[in-house]
Amino acid sequence: MQGIWFSELQTPGLALSVKLKKTLHHEKTPYQDLAVVETEAYGRMLLLDNIIQTTVGDEFFYHEMMAHVPLNTHPNPRTALVIGGGDGGVIREIIKHPSIEKATLVEIDARVVANAREYLPEIACGLDDARVEIRFEDGIEHVRQMENTYDVIIVDSTDPIGPAVGLFSTEFYRNVYRALKPDGLFVAQTESPLFNARLIRRIQRDLAEIFPIARLYLTTVPTYPGGFWSFSLGSKEYDPLEVDWKKAPQLVTRFYTPAIHQAAFALPPFVQEILEKRDEEEF
Repeated sequence: MQGIWFSELQTPGLALSVKLKKTLHHEKTPYQDLAVVETEAYGRMLLLDNIIQTTVGDEFFYHEMMAHVPLNTHPNPRTALVIGGGDGGVIREIIKHPSIEKATLVEIDARVVANAREYLPEIACGLDDARVEIRFEDGIEHVRQMENTYDVIIVDSTDPIGPAVGLFSTEFYRNVYRALKPDGLFVAQTESPLFNARLIRRIQRDLAEIFPIARLYLTTVPTYPGGFWSFSLGSKEYDPLEVDWKKAPQLVTRFYTPAIHQAAFALPPFVQEILEKRDEEEF
């Protein structure tokens, strides 16, 4: 961070710059470089290894779509697991669902949670709910040890570099399948359709081999590369396009609605092409 601007090099040819008011906190945790800054455009922002993770200004686009799509797809979700997501945003959305009896957050870096509580209380406010259990451990190993445990698993990971690489592997998805109950489902963030076509295509093909139902859906996140983001969903039984909205809970949200839920699965032609191409045909 130099001067009053922070720039994230989001791809080799793309950077996002935000004007800073001040740096609120900076430390080297046992796992990564962590900073919380105050920006003019998006308010407080969490950075991990100089990569934007979330901001007070635009977090709801991401957290609401990551949580409510799977939780409304499942007709009676009682147990939910979040891997990563130490800022607490997905947990905050999960506990809006009255059927939830327990929400487990598995975050490897305790300092992310501590700083979110202190500097991002609007996002982390659900972490103190009595239904929430926080475990500071490796999410990959946690899932490997579970079987027939969760109704919904949500993988709110960082980008597929460093320790997070394993969260995008075929082996991990097979372990997720085992950790889910017989009618369970899961969602993972799967990066930008503009810049991560091969990754998205590979994940969708992996999920189609493991789960009876595999779908891709989209949202916008202004501070993420390209501002356009994808989620991959794998389900043992329930189709996110066949939700009984008469039975769905009435939620207070800023972005997510039943209509947006449905529309998120309407893929633009260029995204449909990503799923249909072979890697050697990559554009």
